[in-house]
Amino acid sequence: MRLEKCWFCSSTVYPGHGIQFVRNDAKIFRFCRSKCHKNFKMKRNPRKVKWTKAYRHLHGKDMTQDKTFEFERKRNRPERYDRNITEQTLEAIPRILELRHDHQKKYITDRQKPGKTNELQKDAKELEQDLGMLPKAHETSIEETKMKVKVIKQQKEVDDMEE
Repeated sequence: MRLEKCWFCSSTVYPGHGIQFVRNDAKIFRFCRSKCHKNFKMKRNPRKVKWTKAYRHLHGKDMTQDKTFEFERKRNRPERYDRNITEQTLEAIPRILELRHDHQKKYITDRQKPGKTNELQKDAKELEQDLGMLPKAHETSIEETKMKVKVIKQQKEVDDMEE
């Protein structure tokens, strides 16, 4: 079973799915769905359409360099079947997927760090500017509650003495 890649959005095209377009010069274009095929016919550039892999790679939204991508690379020469190697590869696949997910999480958090620091700086600056707008009654309410607690304790001690 051969899994192809969509020419427009780079998603996988499973056997029996999608559309295949053959140009006059015998170049084959495979599309995963009609959305990709229609965008191709409208001569849209996949690097400028935001939902495609090409756009995400070009603008740094997805990981492009990772050792785990080496396993997905297409190899044009046939491999001789070896049962031991096949078993080892099948055992390694879950670990490879786990590593890839960890790398993607780290990549996303690293990509979001500058935005979070900028947001914190803006919030701190706004708080400094509008500090006078905060109510000052909050401080007095804390002192009043402390005084109430003291009074209640004194009344309990008086009640204990009477008994």
